[in-house]
Amino acid sequence: MIKIVIADDNAFLIKAVQEKLSFFEDFSVKYTAFDGINLLEKIDNDHNIDLILMDIEMPKMNGIEATNAIKQKYPQIKIIMLTVFDNDENIFKSIKAGADGYLLKEVNPKDLQQGIIDTLNGGATMTPSIALKTLKLFRNPVDFESATNPEEIQLTTREIEVLEQLSKGLKYHLIAENLFLSVGTIRKHIENIYTKLQVHNKLEAIQKAKNNKLI
Repeated sequence: MIKIVIADDNAFLIKAVQEKLSFFEDFSVKYTAFDGINLLEKIDNDHNIDLILMDIEMPKMNGIEATNAIKQKYPQIKIIMLTVFDNDENIFKSIKAGADGYLLKEVNPKDLQQGIIDTLNGGATMTPSIALKTLKLFRNPVDFESATNPEEIQLTTREIEVLEQLSKGLKYHLIAENLFLSVGTIRKHIENIYTKLQVHNKLEAIQKAKNNKLI
């Protein structure tokens, strides 16, 4: 039996991963954690586990920091980053922290199973798009530690207000009510935000806005 831990601050996404793992009788989810600190506390109490599926964006201590801490104390535990974000900096920092693999959350159950088995057998599983980005990073190294962000993103005050509401998980109609605007206007603001941030969905927009200290 392969003993697995899931670390994610989103209960819905934890359940989605558990459902993917439930297809395979030799996988057992031993426990879950909602942030890096919570994960470290649980591992200190019970480190008889084989592998962690680690989210990156978590409060208090993110997945990259948690990976670094766990690998120093329990190097035998395998860690696969399981995230919606495939930006170069996250990939680089995850590998540097000691991650054994990097998969996107959209991964199907069969590929997730194979990735876990490959990792436990000493391999390094990666979503193909991540593997390509990793190769490019090795060919053209970037110093993420000292590089300043070259992007100058200009959002209007109203766009920032919409983003802040969006980051709280509010639906369009609630944001419209809170800001005394129509739903159509909110949609237009969000469309403009996506264009300016060069992103394709809400999660990417919120993360990029936080990275650039816009919200």
